This record gives sequence, structure tokens and C-alpha cells, in this order.
Amino acid sequence: MPPRTNDDAPDREQAPQPPLPRPGRELGALPADTAGAPATSPTEPVPQIPAAEAHAVSGPGTSPEASKSGADGHEPDAGSASLTPDADSDERVAAVLRLGESSRRWRAVQLGACAAALAVAFTAGAMVLGAVRDGGGTTPVSSAPAAMSPALLASGNLDASIASLQAHLRAQPKDFGSWATLGLAYVEQARTKGDPSRYPQAQQALKRSLDLKPDNDSALAGRAALAAARHDFPGALTYADRALAQNPYSERALSVRIDALVELGRYDQALKATDEADAKRPGVPVFTRYAYVRELRGDVTTARRVLERALGSSTSRGDIAYVATALGQLVWNQGEYKSALEYYARALAADDAYLPALEGRARAQYANGDRADAIKGMEDVVSRYPLPGPLVELGELYEVRGDDGDLAKARAQYALVNAWTAIARANGVNADLDTALAAADHGDRKSALRAARAEWDRRETVHTADALAWALHVNGQDEEALPYARRATTTGYHNASFLYHRGVIEQATGHAKEARTSLSAALELNPGFSPLGARKARTALKSLEAAK
Repeated sequence: MPPRTNDDAPDREQAPQPPLPRPGRELGALPADTAGAPATSPTEPVPQIPAAEAHAVSGPGTSPEASKSGADGHEPDAGSASLTPDADSDERVAAVLRLGESSRRWRAVQLGACAAALAVAFTAGAMVLGAVRDGGGTTPVSSAPAAMSPALLASGNLDASIASLQAHLRAQPKDFGSWATLGLAYVEQARTKGDPSRYPQAQQALKRSLDLKPDNDSALAGRAALAAARHDFPGALTYADRALAQNPYSERALSVRIDALVELGRYDQALKATDEADAKRPGVPVFTRYAYVRELRGDVTTARRVLERALGSSTSRGDIAYVATALGQLVWNQGEYKSALEYYARALAADDAYLPALEGRARAQYANGDRADAIKGMEDVVSRYPLPGPLVELGELYEVRGDDGDLAKARAQYALVNAWTAIARANGVNADLDTALAAADHGDRKSALRAARAEWDRRETVHTADALAWALHVNGQDEEALPYARRATTTGYHNASFLYHRGVIEQATGHAKEARTSLSAALELNPGFSPLGARKARTALKSLEAAK
């Protein structure tokens, strides 16, 4: 399974909650983050919104020209507001897959064609701007509140919240706080819908907020969240620290600071940061990060207890979906598939379109023996949001099923990973880790190694250590791979894929006893960790046992 990060963790400001009880610390609640901005004065004249700002308000267009521009790395065309409903997702993905299939015959044009089709799929599924969703159609926004609070993002309908913010900013273009909230909303929308075309819009909105009020902590925290979403973790840490210098109780900045430290591999500092954040702003965003840091250090019991508490204190649909999904993944990692399915069901009851829950449910269904529903579920995920993790998983599910045409279907999924990578990079996302993980098994092995080395140079985490070890292995460099494979498992993080990779590399380097231990541990921990990986782990273990 792809590495779980807190990139899509909820970082909305919310009322304070009691901190996590630990020995030696008093319980109590601290004041809420006071980062909300006042509305523009009613007596102040309302200026016209300049073109650049209008782009941040109005959103990306869905024309082929705009899509191609984004894929080529240029600024996407803003397009114009529309009241037309979203295109049917099945038709979009069918077009993408047809291009992927044909691109195998015309490899020279594969990347541009697939990227353009994926860009259309991304932008066609985005919220039509200046309107709110009403069942299957849309209705115009008739009014907007006098001031927009960051709490609006916790209302449960992100698209409607964005539409309200856009309408408000057309009327009050100098409301720096609402520009910051809109920027964060775009970040959230990009992460939860797999749509990186929102990131340039987020950047524009946050820049507008900072132009109106330099160093306001809401926009700085938003810039931190944007940098983290783009995998620029040094930048995320810098902006989070700047935001906290203005407001030490900013929940968003405290949360992103933890994320950045985790993703830079600075786990001891991340642990300290979770304690500090919990003392200042206890709540769901901090609790979930607190749990993940402890999971990375092998303390699954504490991680689960904290997440269960966070789920019990969650009230918004977004928080319930996120925390229940985090619990589902945590127990899935431990091989508890029925419990995982129960958590995913709870997440989807709160938000039936929440991508990580849909993906996690499909993985748990496969691991629990329900292959047909797993394939159907993963096909649904890919039809909505063709991201590297689901694309690779669906391809492997096809390979394991092995029906007529399944191998061609699998190859089509793998081909689309490159298209997603191109779109992500065009919108400022560092996709090297995604590239390395996918290409090592299903793509260009040399490019996988280049990407893994580049990512390791940027951040030394357990996930990048594992990716580099595996990329070295598939390129025949097992002696160099072994120290990285061992480093990936040194923190105590319970991850069957890491153990499988280590076991295979140990086998290749002549450490048969250690290889048996690692492969046995992987299959004991999570026997359904990967459709192809688990099968290969069992085969390798049998050969080792036979050679004893």
C-alpha cells in the first residue's frame, strides 16, 4: 500500500478539545485559534477584481486548450463560470483508458495524450464556480455571508463552501481572511479529489491574502499546507514556523509543522511537536497526527487508542470520514480486515465519495477474499480519480485475476501513472516518490532509481528508504539496497511491504535466515498487503524453506 501521510488530514480550525491525557500533565482546554479575519468595512468601496485574482476565484476551465496548457507546465487557463453539471465520470475514464491503450502503440505521444485526457477528467469533475450543488444539478448562489470563517470548511460540503467563498469575494475582494480560507479550501479540494490543478489557484488566493495583509497567520498557514500538499516539506516547515511566530495557537500551522517534520524524517522532533500542539490546540487534526507519529515508531496500541478517541470526538462529516479511514488503514496494516471494513463503512456513511475510504475498502475487500467487489471498487476509484496508488493496485488486481484481456487492462493502468505524474509536476507537485514506487515494479526501472535517489537526497524517511532499497534491488544493486531496506524497518513501523522488500533483498544478498524471518513477519502481519507482492512473498518463502 502507498505510504500514508497526513497530506489529506483535516487542518480546519475548530473549537478546542481536551488534550490527550498523559502522566504528569494537567488536563485543560486552551483558547481557540483567533486567526479569522474581519470582513471589509461596509463603507469601503468595492473595487473590481483584477484578472489574476478573478482566476483564483473562478477556477480552472475544462477546455482542451486549458488542459493541454496545464499538462505542459504553463499556467492553466481560468475559463469562465458555468452552470453546466459535471460530465459523467465513466465517460471520462473510458476516454482516458482508450488513450492509454492506444498509447502503447504510439509511445512517442503517450505522455502528452494521456496527460491531456487526465487533465480533462480532473477539471471536468471540479466544482462549477459561482454555483452550489443541488442534487444532480446546480443552482446559483444568491447571497453570501458578510464574513467567511475558516470553520466554513468543516460544514461537510467543500464544493458548496468554495462557491460561497467565491461569491463573497466577488462582493468583498479586500477580505484577506476569506482569500486565505479560499486558498486552503482549494488545497483541501485538490487533495481529497486528486485534482492538482487546484494548487495554482490556491497559490494565487493565498498570495492575494498576503498582498492585502502581509504576514497574516491564516495565509502563512495556508502556504504551509500548500507546500506540504506539493511535497515541498522544507517550505512547509518554513511557512508553518512563520505562521506560528504570528499566532502560536494556529491549529493549522501546528498540524502542518508536524507533517513537515514527519515527511522530512525528523521523527524525534515530530514527536515533540505533537506534544506541543496537543498542549496548545487539542483536537481532531492534532490527535490524528499524534497517532501517526506513534504508529511510525511502532506504538500501534497508542495510535489506535488516540484515533478512537478522535473519532469519538468528531462531529463534522469530513472529520468522521478522515479519522475512520485512518483507523481503517491502521488496522488493515495489522491484518485486521473485518475491522478495517467496519471503519471504512463508517467513513463512507459520513462521506460516500471520500476517495481514501473507497480505496481502502477495496484493498480490505481483496485481502478479505472478496476479489470481485475489490476490483469493482477500485475501478470506481480510478474512474473518479486516476491516482498512482489506485492505478497500480487495479493493475495488479487484474494481473492476479488473469482473465482474457486482463494483462492489457493492467498495462493500461500502469501507463496512466506517467500521465498523472506529468500533471502533478505541471502543477508544482514533487512526484518522485510516487514515480519510484510505481516504476520499480511496473515501469522504467532506471527512472525509478533516479527518482528514488532524488527523493532520498531531499528527505530521509522510512518510506523513501524503502523506495530507494526496492529501486536498487530491481536494478540489480542488492548490496547497496540492503542498508536502506534495514533502515526502513528500524523505527518499529509495522509495514508488511517494507518487510517483504527487506526479505527479498536479504535473500538476494545471501542472508537466508534473515530473509525467512522478514518474509514470515510480512505475511504474518498482513498476508494481503499487496495482490502481487504477497504472492511473490509466499513463493520466495517456500523456496527458502525448501533450501534449508
